[in-house]
Amino acid sequence: MTSASLARRRSAGRVFAIVTGVVLIAAIAVLAWVGVRALLAQQHLSSAQAVAGEVQSTLSTEPAAMATAAAALADETAAARDLTSDPVWKLVEGVPWIGPQLSAVSTVAASIDTLVRSGLAPLLDVAAGLDVSAFAPRDGAIDLAPLIAMQQPAATAASAAAQSAASLDDLDTAGLVGAVRQPLAEASELMGTVATATEALARATQLVPPMLGADGPRNYLVLFQNNAEWRSLGGIPGAVILVNTDGGRISLAGESDANELTQGGEPIAALSSEVQGIYGLDPVRFMHNTTLVPDFALTGELSRAFWERATGTAVDGVISIDPVALSYLLRATGPVTLPSGDVLTSENAVPLLLNDVYFRYSEPAEQDAFFASAAAAVFGALTSGEASPTALVEALVQAGSEDRLLIWNERDEEQTVLEGTTLVGALPVTDLEATRFGVFVNDGTGSKMDYYARLETSLGWCESATDGTTRAGLSVTVRSEAPADAATSLPGYITGFGTFVPEGLIRTVTYIYMPQGSTVLGDAATAGTLGPGTHDGRQVVSWTSDLWPGESATYEVVVQTPYTELLELVRTPTLFGTEDADVAAACGVAP
Repeated sequence: MTSASLARRRSAGRVFAIVTGVVLIAAIAVLAWVGVRALLAQQHLSSAQAVAGEVQSTLSTEPAAMATAAAALADETAAARDLTSDPVWKLVEGVPWIGPQLSAVSTVAASIDTLVRSGLAPLLDVAAGLDVSAFAPRDGAIDLAPLIAMQQPAATAASAAAQSAASLDDLDTAGLVGAVRQPLAEASELMGTVATATEALARATQLVPPMLGADGPRNYLVLFQNNAEWRSLGGIPGAVILVNTDGGRISLAGESDANELTQGGEPIAALSSEVQGIYGLDPVRFMHNTTLVPDFALTGELSRAFWERATGTAVDGVISIDPVALSYLLRATGPVTLPSGDVLTSENAVPLLLNDVYFRYSEPAEQDAFFASAAAAVFGALTSGEASPTALVEALVQAGSEDRLLIWNERDEEQTVLEGTTLVGALPVTDLEATRFGVFVNDGTGSKMDYYARLETSLGWCESATDGTTRAGLSVTVRSEAPADAATSLPGYITGFGTFVPEGLIRTVTYIYMPQGSTVLGDAATAGTLGPGTHDGRQVVSWTSDLWPGESATYEVVVQTPYTELLELVRTPTLFGTEDADVAAACGVAP
């Protein structure tokens, strides 16, 4: 090798070494740049989370200070977005393995910043100028102007939150490391929560003003369901009151009870052959059976018809609550003194209204008068302005989430606003996201013995079958915890006087709705009788059980149905009930 060629090779080697060194230095610099910016972005997002907590607290304590907190929140999210969107960051997003990690981080930062600046900022600006107490009734009226002012900002926030949540849900997390996947999961959950909350606010601002008479006077029928006598939607409608709203003013316009509205059992309307085949004609013959079918839209239509036939007064909608929901409202109002001298509290409302009253009064008229006085007293406390606005909202949210607050509007455009929420009391719906069963219990004793009854349910996915199909199992148990001497120690009005079944016995008719499109592979009951049916594309099994004190009966079923991320149960809101995911026994009833 000549000295010239050797020199050229050495020179090339030096150039390669220099280039390699420069590339390595550049790569290290790029990684350092990206790493530092990722760390700073994470710090800004953490600060944003802390500021978000301040925004939430100031919303209920000091709304005027919210503008400052909201501005700080926007600054933090904007900084995080800027740090994860510069050209160097975007360049590295194209590198295998590390690129998807960075892309996920930038997507989170961009989604949160978009939500805060485009969606929440306008809403928070409006909320900052509001006094939370403005949402509470004052002298029987609610100022509707703040709700109307929030309609457009709330709708914008709901749309932005839904888009941001969707952008995170669409991310492919398969190749992400734990340090990225976990924060992404937390952010996705947070986005889902915000989307749900803003959607609920948007619905409320659209619906509440017209329901409170912003466009003219309205009449609403309020049903108080009695959970001591089970019906699919909770209990029999005992006391019924008429509420008038006009320009935000709320007043009590009338009251009645189920017996007065029934008027001899003449059918108030026709039922479809499917519904009649399962439930008979009782829902259209007796007011206290309007909650027998687990579809509150039907309940609303029938209740309105019963009221209008008996009183001649038209109603614009029907609202239903139960004593458990009433106890939640009493947390907001505080104790209420009744004309009888009793002090109704959140702790004693349920036992007093659903059990003690039957020991005290033997005549149904006296019982109904007591219920009506309790309803009127709580209504007065709610409309007087004494209730805590924050506690009132919390009570309504809890009641709604437990299916204890139901609403039906005669106007289709207003009812559409509620579609998809628990407030409509609809049949269980199975779709691409969720598989849903329904379990609805009804008293067959003609009594108030369900104060001592318990409903226990278990639901879960079974192991996949050998043919690859998926199965879901459901177990339903009804139990009697009545005293052993119930037949003699309890008042006849509680036991039913032995009219339909012997005193002390609890007869329950349970309707089990299978998921739409599913196939029953096997079912069994430890006691009682089973009957088939179909309701709006859903297979229904009716199960009747008779229980003496201390006894229980169980029904188990396994269905074949496509797998979905969610497996849920819609069921009667009872006084006492448990639910868990142990379906080992139920899964065994299928071959």
